[in-house]
Amino acid sequence: MKISLDWLRTLIPTDKPAEEIGQLLTGSGLEVEGIEELESIPGGLRGLVLGTVLTCEKHPDADKLSLTTVDVGDETPRQIVCGAANVRTGLKVVVALEGATLYPAQGEPFKIKKSKIRGAASEGMICAEDEIGLGTSHAGIMELDTELPNGTPAADYFGLGSDSVFEIGLTPNRADAASHYGVARELRALLRQPCHLPDISQFHAPAKAERNIAVVIEDTEASPRYAGLLLENVQVGPSPEWLQRRLRSIGLSPINNVVDVTNFVLHELGQPLHAFDADQITGNKIRVKRAEAGEKFTTLDGTERTLKGEDLVIADTNGQPMALAGVFGGKTSGVSEQTTRVFLESAYFQPAAVRKTGQTHQLKTDASFRFERGTDPHMVLIALKRAALLLQEVAGATVAAPIVDEYPNHIGHTMVRLRLPRVEKLVGQFIAPERIRQILTDLDILIAEEGKDQGGHAEWILSVPPHKVDVTREADIIEEILRIYGYNHVALRPHNSASFLAQFPNPDPEIIRQNTARLLSGQGFSEIITNSITNSAYFEKEGEPAEELVRLLNFNSAELNVMRPAMLFSGLEVVRYNVNRRQRELKLYEFGKTYRQKAGGQYEEQNKLVIYLTGNTAAETWQQKSDKSSFHQLAGAVQQVLASLGFATPTSQPVQHPYLAGGLTLLAQNQPVAQVGAVSAAVLKRMDVSQPVWYAELDWDWLMRKYKNTLVARELPKFPEVRRDLSLVVDKTVTFDQLQQIARRTEKKLLQQVNVFDVYEGDKLGADKKSYSVSFLLQDPTQTLTDQAIDGVMQRLIQQFEQQAGALIRK
Repeated sequence: MKISLDWLRTLIPTDKPAEEIGQLLTGSGLEVEGIEELESIPGGLRGLVLGTVLTCEKHPDADKLSLTTVDVGDETPRQIVCGAANVRTGLKVVVALEGATLYPAQGEPFKIKKSKIRGAASEGMICAEDEIGLGTSHAGIMELDTELPNGTPAADYFGLGSDSVFEIGLTPNRADAASHYGVARELRALLRQPCHLPDISQFHAPAKAERNIAVVIEDTEASPRYAGLLLENVQVGPSPEWLQRRLRSIGLSPINNVVDVTNFVLHELGQPLHAFDADQITGNKIRVKRAEAGEKFTTLDGTERTLKGEDLVIADTNGQPMALAGVFGGKTSGVSEQTTRVFLESAYFQPAAVRKTGQTHQLKTDASFRFERGTDPHMVLIALKRAALLLQEVAGATVAAPIVDEYPNHIGHTMVRLRLPRVEKLVGQFIAPERIRQILTDLDILIAEEGKDQGGHAEWILSVPPHKVDVTREADIIEEILRIYGYNHVALRPHNSASFLAQFPNPDPEIIRQNTARLLSGQGFSEIITNSITNSAYFEKEGEPAEELVRLLNFNSAELNVMRPAMLFSGLEVVRYNVNRRQRELKLYEFGKTYRQKAGGQYEEQNKLVIYLTGNTAAETWQQKSDKSSFHQLAGAVQQVLASLGFATPTSQPVQHPYLAGGLTLLAQNQPVAQVGAVSAAVLKRMDVSQPVWYAELDWDWLMRKYKNTLVARELPKFPEVRRDLSLVVDKTVTFDQLQQIARRTEKKLLQQVNVFDVYEGDKLGADKKSYSVSFLLQDPTQTLTDQAIDGVMQRLIQQFEQQAGALIRK
């Protein structure tokens, strides 16, 4: 939001510099993000002063030049060479001093330097109006008629003032400061200086009129107050320079005098207005109502919009919409060059109603910005009268009828209890009651009652005006007091403390996540963060919408219209983006959420950790050939993550995943916790990814619930381990994981590791057979294993393989 200091000073007279005002506003919660200096003409006539020509003689070496001495207020007059025919002794002139930069009406700016002209020194320049941007005439130098002393800045003589414009980062709760008057009210409390509304005492309206525009509010909840005023003899045309300058200073482009006045009042008082062409209001009646679902309406920008039944509209007597209430006007009812009768609207609309309409039709205007946050219902008539007086001044308008003000349900002040000891408790410092009273008074918050609570402590009942939309509780009142009192005035104690100590979860999920991220990053993976909103087309078959999708009601793009039910596609978009830019070796991971709708309309969110692996293991070099990334690399990374969380020995089974073509599901405590495999060719084709991708998805919620924060340290074994190998011929349906589970159930004490080092399939074994070559590491931490003990273990293993897996031992 832009606020002009020059404009602000018309509401609160202050000579404080812009920087100091900016610091005060920032300290009170209206953060000034920047201050821009505006000049009425380029350069602002800096370096130009008034002077008097003391002597004037012909230049000895140039017939058309004069050699002058000029008093510019210094101790010594300056010698200046001048080529103007009208230069003469005693003339009051504008002098550009050495170092000044001139911005002529035509051509590029140039800087004045001390120089020699035809051998004569010249210490400045006597200026014509076109040379300093004040006009286009070059008939001669400017001749001034003034008693101002020499050396007076030329900008002061011409009344050229610069302006400072504040860029304020307005937070959503500070609707009361969304105007110049709102900021003036803030400065009134900060500076202890009075501010005032524009003078509307000259407004007069006839007691009655032959014809007027009637107003009927059909939805008093969405529109508690609606006022209007009929103006005639309006001459639509360009606005005067002062009005255009005001609007340009805050970044608005002038349109015509009627629209400019409504914009001016909006930014001055914070009350949006709308001007209707009164001749376009059918039946001389306005109805404030909900739209008919499906009806068409063309807005000022020429866009035809389909209205919903919840849209609040301003309609004529036939119910035909003329404007989206508080948001945007209609094309046919707006003011044009032919308009002579204007109906001015000033209203208070319920914030939620305006917000819904704006979001539905993706419209954001200066009016909706204020209505959505909450305007002041008491400002409705003040703004209407202010606009009428301005239109009388700039458009020749006359007030044709009395003000129509429909206000069925009066909006009063909010009553809030304030316990004075509570102020010290929340602020952390004692503030005198008289200072609190002063601050509240300056903020228009009245003390309705004074008394004591049951404990005998001072207690006030406060009356909060409706423009303070965010002040509804005792804590809000104390925040208002602290804002004006000044955060910088609250002293820091040597030992700060709090009355409440938050409970910290143990173990802390955030710390576990960070540790896991460091583990993966240490293995060369890079963390990514993708959008939780994605494209429904990824999850739907043509003509078959997916019922579990969580759909957005007001989406900006058809490609971002649902909350993601799976994280795979968001990550594949990242893979595609990088591969298309020749970044093919990718190792990525992401923590995120998935969303789905369950039966009965309930929603479910799940936390996931996903990992992607694609391309080569490393960039190819002359030292070694790079291999393709493999399933085992990804599975190894997943197993390291599980081990770090306390699940060192997961079991596995074939993966069942809609987007994977083969792989494993890893289980811990018989619960599927990770799915690892290759992304199917169909998914890669749909996502236009040109190389294979390995993908892993971990159930992070379950892993956090079952996380084991135990670290067991054991002494290194003193006795050697023994390896034995077996070659097992089994049916093709038997997996290595089944064999491993049989082995671990059979020997729980001595068996340390089971590993497959070869798999063979061929005609010699039979069509439905395959051979696993498996190694077994045996170790006893208390003694050296004897051949008898080793053979006993191996015999039990062979027996169980034969019985449970139908294995044939190859010898």
